[in-house]
Amino acid sequence: MKIAIWIVAGLVLLLAPPVFAHPAPDGFAELAARLSPSVVNISTSQKVEGDLPLFPEGSPLERFNDTFGPNEPRTENSLGSGFVVDPDGIIITNDHVIKGADEIDITFPDGTTLNADVIGRDAATDLAVLRVKPEGKLPAISLGNSDTALAGDWVLAIGNPFGLGGSLSVGIVSARNRDIQSGRYDDFIQTDAAINKGNSGGPLFNMDGEVIGVNSAILSPTGGSVGIGFAIPSNLVLHVVDQLLEYGHTKRGWLGVSVRSITHEVAQTYGLDKPTGAIVLSVTAGGPAEKSGLETGDLITHFGEQVIADSRGLTRIAADSPIGEKVELHYIRGKTSHETSVTIGRLEEEEITEPEERKKTSSPVEGQILGMSLSTLNDTLRRRYNVRSTVSGLIVTDIDADSDAMGKIRVGDVVEEIGWTSVATLEDAKARIAALQKTGPGPVALLINRRGELLPRALKY
Repeated sequence: MKIAIWIVAGLVLLLAPPVFAHPAPDGFAELAARLSPSVVNISTSQKVEGDLPLFPEGSPLERFNDTFGPNEPRTENSLGSGFVVDPDGIIITNDHVIKGADEIDITFPDGTTLNADVIGRDAATDLAVLRVKPEGKLPAISLGNSDTALAGDWVLAIGNPFGLGGSLSVGIVSARNRDIQSGRYDDFIQTDAAINKGNSGGPLFNMDGEVIGVNSAILSPTGGSVGIGFAIPSNLVLHVVDQLLEYGHTKRGWLGVSVRSITHEVAQTYGLDKPTGAIVLSVTAGGPAEKSGLETGDLITHFGEQVIADSRGLTRIAADSPIGEKVELHYIRGKTSHETSVTIGRLEEEEITEPEERKKTSSPVEGQILGMSLSTLNDTLRRRYNVRSTVSGLIVTDIDADSDAMGKIRVGDVVEEIGWTSVATLEDAKARIAALQKTGPGPVALLINRRGELLPRALKY
């Protein structure tokens, strides 16, 4: 009897239809017909100075200068996509589509072409806002909530691939929160909907017909679609576009720190079981963070009520914060938790935070520490390993194959800090390690400069 019940129950489960939160549509024609009138083709032209070299006077080949003609300016053209978000003529596209353009033409699906002016552009997020002056109202589409887009959801892209115009492709959301190393605000939606050259600036729709992303980049060895495309999420787009419409540029919050995410081993140096938070690698002199008491090596774990998972999260949250707002920061220094209040400043986009120049050493001294052969920097070593004159620390010239440093550290790396304290000599390094050993067992945190990039590392001693 029990066996029969289990069999019946099993049959019921097998025969029951699967339940989908977002069932696959029968087709996309109706959706495409409704949305396509709002998607536009963008063509730009730009005057570029001639760059053909002329043979110098007196050269045996000088006579060929007349054959090649004068080195005159030429016109370069590019194609992209965009979409109307305001019936009065406001259009969103990518910054790289219109960057440097002398003239921007917008072509609508009905064949109408209008000249566009740039309201504002933001290179950091690759977004731009244009304005055209139509005779009547334009069909507009709205930005949706990109946070509701889940991996596996259906999406639809409309754009101008390879200049073909009005092309539709369909796929799914492949992943969220992608970092493709294109900038400090990377938070892309990945999709397998076909995205090609010319799709840039076009919309990525959900099945409700809302824009959840602006197609911006592809990952491809061939230059064509291989099913890995990236779109800027609409929630980020909305924030940037609002500022561009109001000010013509962005106004981002600023902490005045350079930060990086941590590894599991670095997390252990702070007494944590898993990597979370953002390490402060440098503090800008006179910036909000310095005024609040933050130091190099502090691990920021909370920004107000928000938990900081990694450096990208902190960068985005700080950038979106109102300028002048006072925020409570929680951080770990050593293995002790602290909190401080910081007043958000305004980020100047051209500002680059560089570590302060430290005292240089001239005579090279070599020694073995933590499985690494270290040497003080001199001009010869700087030239050999391409180390800038502003970098100070101990350069790695060899690594013990059996040490914990193998695979984490490379020859040519410069150890700038040990335990978040600057080291310029071997004596500094040995003294710092000895002091850390007195606090108990565990990995020691190092700050490595690798060809200008600051990297936190943790080594067992």
